Amino acid sequence: MAGYSVHRKHSIDTPAEHSPAAPASQAAIAWLLGACCFASIASMRACDTLLPALAAEFSVTVGQAARVIFVFAVAYGVFQLGFGPLGDRYGKLRIIALCALACVIGNAGAFFASSLDWLVAARTVSGAFAAGIFPLAMAWLGDNVPYDQRQVALARLVSAGVTGMLAGQWLSGLIAEWIGWRPVFALIAVVFLAAGGLLLRTARGDAPPTTAGRKGRPAMLGILALPRARWLLAVTTIEGAFAFGAIAFVPSLLQGHHAVSLSMAGGIAACYGVGGFLYTRVAGRLLRRIGESGLARLGGVLLCVGYLSLAYVPVLAWAPAACVLAGFGFYCLHNTLQTNATQMAPSARGVAMSLFACVLFLGQSVGVLAGAWIADHLADSLIFATAGVGLLALSLVAARRFQTRDNRGTST
Repeated sequence: MAGYSVHRKHSIDTPAEHSPAAPASQAAIAWLLGACCFASIASMRACDTLLPALAAEFSVTVGQAARVIFVFAVAYGVFQLGFGPLGDRYGKLRIIALCALACVIGNAGAFFASSLDWLVAARTVSGAFAAGIFPLAMAWLGDNVPYDQRQVALARLVSAGVTGMLAGQWLSGLIAEWIGWRPVFALIAVVFLAAGGLLLRTARGDAPPTTAGRKGRPAMLGILALPRARWLLAVTTIEGAFAFGAIAFVPSLLQGHHAVSLSMAGGIAACYGVGGFLYTRVAGRLLRRIGESGLARLGGVLLCVGYLSLAYVPVLAWAPAACVLAGFGFYCLHNTLQTNATQMAPSARGVAMSLFACVLFLGQSVGVLAGAWIADHLADSLIFATAGVGLLALSLVAARRFQTRDNRGTST
């Protein structure tokens, strides 16, 4: 997902479920988790830039080709609900490693796809097993890293995810332009194989099963019983539909409106990730100055400006800046929501973060499906106009909620 971080400690935080890993092994594990998250997000975003090439390869419209993004998002969202409890029960590192190795199969299937339906099936497998990586990686850090060091650790994980976004959007276009779209999936499979294999060896010393992990469904129902959790999950669903539903069509919009190459379209779209990098560098200072409510509000404004610019500013030179603004704004809003999600259930973080990621990517699937229909039947600029205005309205609603808590100094 694109990125996870924690802004400040909440009153309901509790000690980690397990004894923290030793510093040396913890550094190695964090690196391997970052590699797995890099591959996961690269796999998720790779098809954004490839849509025009896939449409040409299989003689379909861009909207029809967008099924490869839609099914990935659906599988990614739905399977979160299974991997969270599995991670809590059998060990987060072990489940992450096995999921990474399973993703090798999905990406190999995409490499050999002879039809769009085959590619859709391969992307479904990839999305299903990628679902067990990022949320459990964040949950593992929450379990093993002391709170005063956690933001730095999570920021590194964010950077790995953002780098994956950059690689998925830009390098996929560059590779496709040079030697075709199939090697993109072969390269992702190699990264998954290396990172997953090394992590599986390391996972032999993972923490033993926990009591919370044996009660996945009761824990999930307990979280859903909380009004504040339902509100947070609802807002996150809408955010996923607008934000990710729009970003999937940035490369095809640039190619359609400005006739740029695949590599250039991917490079411009990757500026969304550059905005994410910039956010990770200044998040702490912004939080101290404007609080969570201010971050949410700022995020909505920047998303609106960025998406409206992509839709209606006819100058190609402005497109990279628009993507940077939108990316920075997304992380302002999303990480504020995410911060609260990490604290929904500290004793069952795998379950809690699975729920959060599930609704985020189910929202994305709805957004991509709606965007595909708009692109085929109306005008693709309407995708970005709707997303920009919708995210601004959503951020103002969220900011009002966070303002109350900022004033009280308490958590959701």
